[in-house]
This record gives sequence, C-alpha cells and structure tokens, in this order.
Amino acid sequence: MLLRMLQRAGIVCLAAALLCGCAGRYRTRVVDTPATAGLKGHQKPYTVNGNLYQPMSSCEGFVQEGLASWYGPKFHGKKTSNGEIYDMHAMTAAHKTLPLGTHVRVVNKNNGHQEIVRINDRGPFVGNRIIDLSYEAAMRLQVVGPGTAPVRIEALGMAAVDNRGLVTYRPAPSYEVGDYAVQIGAFTVNQNAQRLAGRYRQQLGQARVQKGWVNGKLFYRVWVGRYPSLSAAFEAKEAFARSGYGNSFVVALD
Repeated sequence: MLLRMLQRAGIVCLAAALLCGCAGRYRTRVVDTPATAGLKGHQKPYTVNGNLYQPMSSCEGFVQEGLASWYGPKFHGKKTSNGEIYDMHAMTAAHKTLPLGTHVRVVNKNNGHQEIVRINDRGPFVGNRIIDLSYEAAMRLQVVGPGTAPVRIEALGMAAVDNRGLVTYRPAPSYEVGDYAVQIGAFTVNQNAQRLAGRYRQQLGQARVQKGWVNGKLFYRVWVGRYPSLSAAFEAKEAFARSGYGNSFVVALD
C-alpha cells in the first residue's frame, strides 16, 4: 500500500489511484506537536481515515503475525514514504509503524518460504493486513497468485556491510531522547492554571505551570507527568483525551 507521507500538517485527500487495492479516498494527516517538530515527516504520528498510527523509534525485538499483501505495476515509479521511487522488482515492503529503512524477515506460514525485505513505505491500511510486499518479494514468497498469505515478520534492523563483505544488522537509531510531558490546558489566569496543576501534582507527582506568550498575550500552560519516551507520552496524551482533555498534546521538557 503506497502512502506518500507529507512533510506538513493538514488533511489531504489522496485519490484511490495512489493507494493499492482500495476504493474511495484516504484522508491522511501528519500530527505535528512541539515534541515532534524536529522529526522527519515519516517519523511523526499520522492518521489515516481517523485512525492514529505512531511510527516506532526502535524495531528491536519486534515480531508480528498477520496477513501479507502486495503491490506492483500500478505503483511502479511512484514515490514511497521515504522519498524513494518504488521499484516493483526490488525487495522492499510497506509497514504502518516500523522505522523506514528497517530490514525484516518475512516467513510465509503456508509454505515456509522466507525472504528479507527493506521497509521504505507506509501501509497497508486494509483490514488486518500487516505488510505490503513488493511484486518481487511477493513472487519469491508465492503470495502473488493468492493475493494474500499469513506471514510472520521479524525485524532485523538497519543493514550494514562489515569489513569481510558480510551483511550485518544494527538497531535503528532512536529519536526518543529526553523527557516528555503532556499539556492539558492553557489559561490567562494564573490561579486557574495553578489549581489544575496542583490537582495532577497530587495524582501523578509531576505537574508544572509554564508561562508562554502567544500573539502578545500571556498564557499559563499546565504540563503534567514526566515520561521517558515519546511513545509513553503519546499513550498518556490519549488517556488525558479520554478524560476530557481533548486538546492536550505532547511537549518536550528541557
């Protein structure tokens, strides 16, 4: 499934011709927050038809089972999510959340065939499919005929060649560095901000009021929690949203 990730925020409709095997349109949006401002577009959280996907910062120990599908001539020569040109004859694939550039071992559970592919695209977004193989990879795994097949995928990491000419794999560099909090409110009255911060300071042990100017107006922003990774902070943000703080977002702590 081809999804060209966008480098800017906003909702963009992609024609069905740009997406593999799908009818209608896909509504996609890259989720920009202060905490992800320095990341590349394909590293940022994104939504497809309202479903949120959080790209992983690390693939270490990742194993997944589900259905594989494939895409071929219709997308040959078009851009992939990391900006490469899709080559249906290369050993590549699309995955929703693995870091782009990750090599994965794919095992066809129907026949035991296995191949290694490199993730350079996002998708698939149909049903319970977990990986979209290039035509070449699908041919080798005997997925082209039936169209889909149950597979097991195992992330190997980024490929490198050692001084003996052998291919080795190393973990993808993590961009989850530093500490994070969740902003759950912003007030023009300091007392209101302090009251809310005090409530969550008792519950979570961490809450602060941060001053900030917006269009010449002073706001008192309430930052709660202290999370060691970006993914943990996004999970907390979703929990706050379910608790009534729908406009909350992740911020990076100094």
